[in-house]
Amino acid sequence: MIKGNMKVTMKIIRINSTDTVAVALESLAKGESVVVEGKTLVCLEDIPRGHKVALKNINKGEKVVKYGCVIGAAVQDILTGAHVHTHNLKTLLTETPVYHWTQPPVPAPYTSAPDIQAFRRKDGRIGVRNEIWIVPTVGCVNRTAQKLADWADAEFAERNVDGVFAWTHPYGCSQMGDDHETTRTALADLVKHPNAGAVLVVSLGCENNTLESFKSLLGEYAQDHERIRFLVTQESVDEIEDGKKLLMELAAHAEQVKREPITADKLVIGMKCGGSDGLSGVTANALVGLICDMLTEFGASVVLTEVPEMFGAEQMLMDRCENKELFDRTVRLIEDFKEYFRFYGQTVYENPSPGNKAGGVTTLEDKSCGCVQKSGSSIVRGVYRYGERVPLGTGGLVLLEGPGNDIVSTTAMTAAGVHLILFTTGRGTPLGAPVPTIKIASNSELAQKKPNWIDFDASRLLSEDAPALCAELLQLILDTACGKVQTKNELNDYREIAVFKNGVTL
Repeated sequence: MIKGNMKVTMKIIRINSTDTVAVALESLAKGESVVVEGKTLVCLEDIPRGHKVALKNINKGEKVVKYGCVIGAAVQDILTGAHVHTHNLKTLLTETPVYHWTQPPVPAPYTSAPDIQAFRRKDGRIGVRNEIWIVPTVGCVNRTAQKLADWADAEFAERNVDGVFAWTHPYGCSQMGDDHETTRTALADLVKHPNAGAVLVVSLGCENNTLESFKSLLGEYAQDHERIRFLVTQESVDEIEDGKKLLMELAAHAEQVKREPITADKLVIGMKCGGSDGLSGVTANALVGLICDMLTEFGASVVLTEVPEMFGAEQMLMDRCENKELFDRTVRLIEDFKEYFRFYGQTVYENPSPGNKAGGVTTLEDKSCGCVQKSGSSIVRGVYRYGERVPLGTGGLVLLEGPGNDIVSTTAMTAAGVHLILFTTGRGTPLGAPVPTIKIASNSELAQKKPNWIDFDASRLLSEDAPALCAELLQLILDTACGKVQTKNELNDYREIAVFKNGVTL
């Protein structure tokens, strides 16, 4: 984790004192001299911004260190000042790594949590939005759900609800085995989500995800007839008119709930990175890591997913598992996802993406070590499968099964119950989850070019006081939770879901 040992100059950074490479903070020209920790380094070739430059002679086969971790080995001799990237660095990851567990340090007692203004729900959870959600049980009624959402969003503009949204998807029928249950579980999780003050479940009537079985999956939530209503379109003469009547009743219920003071330890925050560049692990992810530590120190839960982007850095997380049981669950989480790759004949370590490489990320270890910077130094206190919800009162860092894909992973975190998501990016994306999604840029150019996408510029970490910047970002998070601030994805109405699929579609 980047903290006090971060050494910054104007043009180049050595992240950890043990690193054998530094990262260019701006493009460096061949022959240009830069100073690293009081020593002059001459670039032997052009070094694009975000890319790595050798701080010492590195022999062929020698391990290369960044973030204080091994990110690969040299495939040829590399001279001091040379560009270190895909042409001379390879991964050292294997299909059969050996993991070990050691007891982590005992964390300090929770500090006092600040107050936020939020909505208290019947199940003991809190919501940071009071929206009406429409959840189709099957893709066949997507347009019905969307038409109802569009009507209600305009109709209720002056009422005490924060918007009406339909979570459309292509599934709910013609799926087999685990895929079908995965879809049903994810949809049920959305129905239960505390950011929804009311929910309309829209069914066709003949789908595999029958309303009867879906109600059974919802359990006691299905009995809350004030908050949840059900519409079977095949049984309705005019499903749009019937849907409008149900939405009117739901709005009357939802608008009665008011924000009240609630301690922020009840928050569940998701973390995601998408379109990383060479500065993501240095600025945006590092800053979010500091925020993760601040949140977990006062008892909030913080969720880290993107399991394939833990490959190569998983031992760092395992070293922070609170007990042996959580260590074993983390090992299974990693190994099961690798088996998913192997089952389909895919290379486990086929990563990073072309965009990542263009930004300076070379190997999966390089990407993963940068990715897990978001987790700070927090203790792992929960490990959950896709579709499982983070239990009330968990607190601390939570690992969640899910892929790296942006829409699928943000949906997985939403289903797990996160109230909002911290989304770091070096390349930029307009994407948003069903929950508020705070976009954090790793470089100033992105923040300046796409202010309609970006909520916070983390490149300021390189030139401003870190505690003050953390306090500013934490305040943005709390203000977003209180409803004082809308994220850019909310303002742009960029919200969508994608359910994880792994199997046959009939």
